[in-house]
Amino acid sequence: MVSVEIIDHLDKGIIKLLSKDGRMSFTEIANRLNVTEKTVRSRYNNLVENNILEVVGVINPISLGVKVGAIIQISVVPPNMDHAIQQLRDITGIRFITLTSGEYQLLVQANVKDYEEITEIVKSIHQLQGINKTNVILQMDVYKNSFEYI
Repeated sequence: MVSVEIIDHLDKGIIKLLSKDGRMSFTEIANRLNVTEKTVRSRYNNLVENNILEVVGVINPISLGVKVGAIIQISVVPPNMDHAIQQLRDITGIRFITLTSGEYQLLVQANVKDYEEITEIVKSIHQLQGINKTNVILQMDVYKNSFEYI
């Protein structure tokens, strides 16, 4: 794993520009940062090779008919944690899984076309071995969804 200390001001500038427009050319990035295109290309390749940067296309889910989102907190009996996580990975519609502290050990985010699909996901979760309880929070609207970390 690469430490953050090796990411300097120029690397951060490249990351920031690409987080706003992943299709920005190396030439344009170089012009904005007052360096050569060769420097940007080299730095970009280093960031990718060290798993610091990954440029991907981000889909607008609404354009695909995915209009309903929910955050589901899940309480799991500890010996069943790994098995539950693996089974959650297989549920279509769940796009994010994280281990959390507190009463609910897992938090998942689901994005689907309608409320019936959320209901089916929750029913599927309740059938998993080791699940104690869930807390479902429906997302009413999204006011910020950023990929800018710098």
